[in-house]
Amino acid sequence: MDLVKIILSILLPPLGVFLRVGLGSQFWINVLLTIFGFYILGLVHAVYVISKEPSQSTMNPV
Repeated sequence: MDLVKIILSILLPPLGVFLRVGLGSQFWINVLLTIFGFYILGLVHAVYVISKEPSQSTMNPV
């Protein structure tokens, strides 16, 4: 499933981050990187977040 998120991130980096972590701080950082013309930085950040962040569906609720 991560491969699909990475492919979506190539098209729109914030989408891949949103699917991985939701509307958290990582999503907003990625939106800012992408909007302010740093598409490549947004893409690198998205791939990093997708590969390193634990999925929300596997997190234990407190």
